[in-house]
Amino acid sequence: MLDFRIHTFLCVCQTMNYTRAAGQLNITQPAVSSHIHYLENYYGTPLFMYRNRKLYLTRQGEILRERLQTMQNDEIRLRQELDSEVTGVKCLPFGVTMTVGEYAVATPLARFLNRHPDLNIHLTFGNTDQLIHLLEDGKIHLALVEGYYPGDQYESLNYSTEDYIAVCAAGHVFRNGPPTCLKDLLQERLLIREKGSGTREIMERSLSARGIRLSDFSHFIEVENMHTITALLKEDCGISFLYKIAAKEEIQNGSLREIKLRDFSMQHDLDFIWEKESIYSDQYRKICEELIKEK
Repeated sequence: MLDFRIHTFLCVCQTMNYTRAAGQLNITQPAVSSHIHYLENYYGTPLFMYRNRKLYLTRQGEILRERLQTMQNDEIRLRQELDSEVTGVKCLPFGVTMTVGEYAVATPLARFLNRHPDLNIHLTFGNTDQLIHLLEDGKIHLALVEGYYPGDQYESLNYSTEDYIAVCAAGHVFRNGPPTCLKDLLQERLLIREKGSGTREIMERSLSARGIRLSDFSHFIEVENMHTITALLKEDCGISFLYKIAAKEEIQNGSLREIKLRDFSMQHDLDFIWEKESIYSDQYRKICEELIKEK
């Protein structure tokens, strides 16, 4: 069981405000200050500092927050593990991004569950940013993401490497004639995922590396669901950039086609991630390896 002062420290890290932390913990602000001073004395280093009246973590505080957050989440999982010994039911909270969940993992997951009938899985959908926050809060144990994540905070295992392509309706007529490079697409309506989506972040970074911003496109539609994007593409409502697996069926049946460009060709990894240095790391890796084998 973690010391109560650790919970205070993590609450202050979350709020970056002593008064708000006190309110959330239902204790006084002097008590919060006392808990933080105790930890600073115990570890022999300042954990917070003020700059222009705003509270910041010191580098030592950042290290402590990362380690203690993992310990707190492991404690949650430990209680769940002990409960499972009583109930006989094991549970795995597992997060997947929208594209991965809809197009890449359903069949392997079904095969995995058939091999482990005693395991309950709580499957959560979200974009990459949302899943990272859920991991940080201990609400999920594993995530399968398509976007970028802080590699220094998470252990990872590659699930697959997928082609990332530009797509349009099979009969789409381009405003400025057949495109040969990215800049030829700027007059087209762009269909994009919401902020925080791995698919969108990959697109933004790729375009930025070629000197193009989203704002350079004349028109765009922001959509929070990949099925809706492919449906709009089939109705010739614009162009999009997405994983080829998300449009594989439509490309095969001829309703969509890949836009071939001389300056755009890329692949991106789909990765399992979990908290670094978790006491359950070996278990998570084993689960991920089994899911990979079931592809």
